[in-house]
Amino acid sequence: MGSIKINRLGKAYKQYPTRWSRLLEWFSPFKIIKHQLKWVLQDLTFSVSPGEAVGIIGINGAGKSTLLKMITGTTQPTTGNIAITGRVVALLELGMGFHPDFTGRQNAYMAGQLLGMSAIEITGLMSGIEAFAEIGDYIDQPVRIYSSGMQMRLAFSVATAHRPDVLIIDEALSVGDAYFQHKSFDRIRKFSKEGTTLLIVSHDKEAIQSICDRALLLSAGRLVMQGNPEQVMDYYNALIAEKENQSVQQTLQADGKVQTVSGTGEATVQDIALISTEGARIEVIDVGSEVTLQVTVAINRPIPRLVLGYMIKDRLGQPIYGTNTHIKKQAVENVLPGESLIYDFKFALNLGPGTYSIATALVSTDTHLENNYEWRDLALLFTVINIDHDYFIGNCWMDPTLEIQRK
Repeated sequence: MGSIKINRLGKAYKQYPTRWSRLLEWFSPFKIIKHQLKWVLQDLTFSVSPGEAVGIIGINGAGKSTLLKMITGTTQPTTGNIAITGRVVALLELGMGFHPDFTGRQNAYMAGQLLGMSAIEITGLMSGIEAFAEIGDYIDQPVRIYSSGMQMRLAFSVATAHRPDVLIIDEALSVGDAYFQHKSFDRIRKFSKEGTTLLIVSHDKEAIQSICDRALLLSAGRLVMQGNPEQVMDYYNALIAEKENQSVQQTLQADGKVQTVSGTGEATVQDIALISTEGARIEVIDVGSEVTLQVTVAINRPIPRLVLGYMIKDRLGQPIYGTNTHIKKQAVENVLPGESLIYDFKFALNLGPGTYSIATALVSTDTHLENNYEWRDLALLFTVINIDHDYFIGNCWMDPTLEIQRK
């Protein structure tokens, strides 16, 4: 089993005011310094234990790809050190090393040998590589006629033909079709369960939360947060919408979960509850029960247009269902300070047994990226139980009618 240890890691590039400054610095006998250091990463310290799955997130330019390049040895750190144990496979830019004039099979042999496999090993694995890639007769055609998705299929199949000790992925699967993405993530999850140490960079919230045990948030080249994937992703989403007059707060709840609240504060959720058909506030609900999600919003400053949205999440923080009043064509115009709005969303709670949370968003359009008055994660927690329905598996109750014809 593999592990990764990062200690006070930093990466800086030299910046010169002109190209002649570089030459002067190189050839001057007096060691004149003409450059300034541009730090891309600074003072990163973390470790990934054997068998652990860790996700790295951050906006573009945060230093994620540079970090992975240093871990895989394609670029050297300016400060600090990296220690890795076990056999490492890195999926950074799938298919980049393929020769366009060679066939897929020939490229598979070359790529496999670069990963440390012998030709005999690759021959033994080739049938499995072909079966997983599912590119058919194209395996013996020149790679230059492949689509980017086909190259990704072949490259991923070769790289994961053997289960590695450490698997590093940098958005490598984003070009694949939906079917192959599901198939690839199933293989990654299988590797993780079998003990592979996983380090993955992705903007895919569901991927991070479903695969990873822990998440790291990079911002401006520094590690600003690490912890439970849902908690880190909530904070990351709040930072995306952050503006000069906007706050981001995280509060530890009684159940141990961390609630993230961000926004500019023109409007706030004053109260939220699930109401039964009898009018009672409830926290434990039977599968399929009719309920009302009642949200009371307080207006603190004038707002030309107010939209309320909510999202139901499962216990891993993955979205189950979400909508808003913009989509429902019921946005409220010109609200004033001191007003209160009470929203009643009525629906059948066709969810499977388990614990769920509701996040709310007060915005001006259908997204929180323009005017984020308030984004509140874990605004409400509730539990669904199955009292009188047939047993079923999954997050959704989709009870079918059944007809069988026997001929």
